[in-house]
Formats: sequence, C-alpha cells, structure tokens
Amino acid sequence: MENELRDQLQLFTIDSPCIGICEVNNRGYCKGCYRSRDERYYWHKLTNEDKSKVIKLCQRRKRRKRGHGKGTDEAPSPNLELF
Repeated sequence: MENELRDQLQLFTIDSPCIGICEVNNRGYCKGCYRSRDERYYWHKLTNEDKSKVIKLCQRRKRRKRGHGKGTDEAPSPNLELF
C-alpha cells in the first residue's frame, strides 16, 4: 500500500507551499511556509518524495509554532538533507 501511494505521488507534481509571506523568523524558517533557506532554494530540484517530506516538516514546524504561544517549548524541526 505504501508503494502504491509513493507511485501515485510521482504522477503529480507537488506545488511549492509558498503563500507569498517571504520573511524569515529567528530560526531561519520562512514565516509563511515554514521552509528553511535550503528547502526554498532547492525546491525545484527535489523529487516529489522529498517535497512531500519537506511539506510534512513544515506542517510540524507550524504546529510547534502555534503551540509555542501556549507555553510549550519550541524545538527546532530537523531539516531534510538536501545535498
């Protein structure tokens, strides 16, 4: 089943998660899409599988950022090793 999903993902291109808020926070992540500098710079070179991983990392970073205001610690999310 996992292989089927991976094969299906490769049929479609994954669009950039950019929402046009291109400012960097104090941890180096974009305030709009939560990608790191390298994730933004190399986006066009990533495979769909790697793009999917980046999007999951961004979602995790966004959840942590939201939780940070509620008294939880904001730990940095790992970056995808791009090159």
